[in-house]
Amino acid sequence: MATTPKKAKPHTPQQRMAARRARLRAQGLRPVQHWVPDLRDPKVRADLRRQVKLMARHPENDAIDSWNEAAYDWSGWK
Repeated sequence: MATTPKKAKPHTPQQRMAARRARLRAQGLRPVQHWVPDLRDPKVRADLRRQVKLMARHPENDAIDSWNEAAYDWSGWK
């Protein structure tokens, strides 16, 4: 008479995440946390618009653009 193997007890979300992190660490990876601007926040968007306007009026924009064009390697573009 064949018996079916017992199903493993379901793990909690915390146990599953701990196991995932352990597997990633075993692969030589480590966790990092990145904080980025929340573009859904109207105050953040308004501040970004303000900064862009300031950058657009920078007196050395033409020189910076020329330097970027000269420094960039366009050979990979077809």
